[in-house]
Amino acid sequence: MEKKRNQEEDEEVDHTNNQDINHKETSIPPTENDSKTTNNCSEEEENMKEKSTFFGKKNTKEAKLKEKIAQLEIEKEELNERYLRLFSEFDNYKKRTAKEKLDLLATASETVISYLLPVIDDFERAIQANQKVENIDSLKEGFEIIYKKTLQILKQFNVEEIPAINEPFNTDLHEAVTHFPATNEEDKGKIMEVLSKGYKIHNKVIRFSKVVVAN
Repeated sequence: MEKKRNQEEDEEVDHTNNQDINHKETSIPPTENDSKTTNNCSEEEENMKEKSTFFGKKNTKEAKLKEKIAQLEIEKEELNERYLRLFSEFDNYKKRTAKEKLDLLATASETVISYLLPVIDDFERAIQANQKVENIDSLKEGFEIIYKKTLQILKQFNVEEIPAINEPFNTDLHEAVTHFPATNEEDKGKIMEVLSKGYKIHNKVIRFSKVVVAN
């Protein structure tokens, strides 16, 4: 009996020792290699996160650039269409104004001619009458009447004669055909003779006066 009891006690001791050994094995602290492995895993995770963030930002930037390019393409098309529309409108405007100028010139010419036709009629009647006229004074009077009538027509179109005789020579109004020495200081630079009268419309010269100037 005593032998059997001793055997049971020994078995209990062995069982207790085995439990202590297992507990020790379970509570073994991590080694240096285990720490390195854990750190490597953490670094790889951080690297993966950084790469993911980098590529995410890159993709976002590319998407924004593509969106900006698409927007610029739309704006370019709109500007191109606007330019073509303005060019077409300006071309039509030039054609329209050119036609209006031609029509205006044609109308003005027609109006002027219609006013001059009565003068032609007067000249024809004067020529016929002069064939039998013996009094020269009546002939002069007829020409003077026609001349005054012509001046009246010009006046209706705002045509004015440019003053020239005894006026200071002005290159904006006069054209010097020739010069001759002045007889006194007061005549220097003045117009002494008019070879062809000049005319203007609303201060715009349509023909310069051809004059002789004293120097």
